Amino acid sequence: MSIAWNAFTPASALIGGAIIGTAAALFLLLNGRIAGISGILGGLMRPQGGDISWRTAFVAGLVAAPIAWGLVAALPEIRVDASYATLVAAGLLVGVGTRYGAGCTSGHGVCGVSRLSPRSIAATLAFMAAGFATVYVVYHLIGP
Repeated sequence: MSIAWNAFTPASALIGGAIIGTAAALFLLLNGRIAGISGILGGLMRPQGGDISWRTAFVAGLVAAPIAWGLVAALPEIRVDASYATLVAAGLLVGVGTRYGAGCTSGHGVCGVSRLSPRSIAATLAFMAAGFATVYVVYHLIGP
């Protein structure tokens, strides 16, 4: 294994993490809600009165942010080394996982762990273990 030192960017990672943490904390303090993407998007699929506007604004911000950044700076090249069938299967597995896990990595990993939620800590450990196992199986047992 080797490290691509030209891709090692701890400053931007630290700044990005601080921005995400601050945004999640402000969202909880100001709205009393967890900034979990699957829950926010799921709430748009079964809307309730008074919920639609803030959920729509949140999702619109997720879409608008990279578009706005693309107007200011060059976006990185997007390269996906997988077939459409693999991407669809992966998306479905993630969707099923968020339902069984009662949330996604943003809700559990960012918001839940910071609140010391035992359920979120267990879920995040399970996400990470599943990711490690998948990478090991795909790259070391099956082969790319």
